[in-house]
Order: sequence, then structure tokens, then C-alpha cells
Amino acid sequence: MSEVFFYHLQGRPLEAALPQLLEKCLERGWRCVVQASSQERVEALDQALWTYDEASFLPHGTDRQPESARQPILLTTSESNPNGAVVRFLLDEAAIPDASAYTRVIHMFQGEEPAQIDHARAQWRAAKAAGHEVAYWQQTAEGRWQRR
Repeated sequence: MSEVFFYHLQGRPLEAALPQLLEKCLERGWRCVVQASSQERVEALDQALWTYDEASFLPHGTDRQPESARQPILLTTSESNPNGAVVRFLLDEAAIPDASAYTRVIHMFQGEEPAQIDHARAQWRAAKAAGHEVAYWQQTAEGRWQRR
């Protein structure tokens, strides 16, 4: 079974938290696909990943670019997995696809938005019912992740 992790964003925005998690995945040699709800969100994330840290570089692209299947990190609005990712990030209340196709599925949601919290809870129940290992991670005041 796959690991399905829920990351509760509090205090730091997605654009600050996502790059850290993507870096950890790349350190492990994992390819990632990041699914957002709109093309505008994909474009904003694309810009954020280029500029989030002057000393770092996250190799990535979008599914609208040529040879998107070669990207170690692919940003998309689609449920497909053209780059053969083993980790899928779900943003903006995206539904968990067939989690068994991935080593890890990471659902990131905003702590201040009731609709996103309700959606995350429903996704938690569905993942648990499907037999996946589920875990909840919460941001500390310093922006670190703590498993609860």
C-alpha cells in the first residue's frame, strides 16, 4: 500500500512550504507530479519554484512544455502521470487518484479554509478505508513539519 500524507498549512503559504518538500523528494531520487486546480495556479507555482531561493534550483516544468515527461518535477492540472512520478502532490482540493500507483501521495491544504479542511478529512477517510498508511503533518511556528 501507499503512504498518503496530509500537510496542514498554517502560518506559511504553499509557495514557501512546497519547495522544501520537493527538495526532500529529489534528494531521495523520487520524481514528482504536482497537481493544481487551474492553469493559473500551475503558472504561479512555476514562477515560485524558479524564484523561491536564490541559492537553490528545483528542476521542473509544466505539462504544457515540450518533453514534459523528462521533468523530475512536473506541474499539471491533469490526473495523468507523464513523467513516471512516484510522489504525487495534490493542491487546491484535488482528489486523490489511484494512490496505489504511487509510493507517496501528499495532500496539502490550507488551515484557515473550512472547505479545504472538510475535503482533507474526507480524503483521509477514503485513503484509510482503501488500506493506505495515512499520516497528518502540521506546521510549527518556525515553519517545520511535525507529525501528529
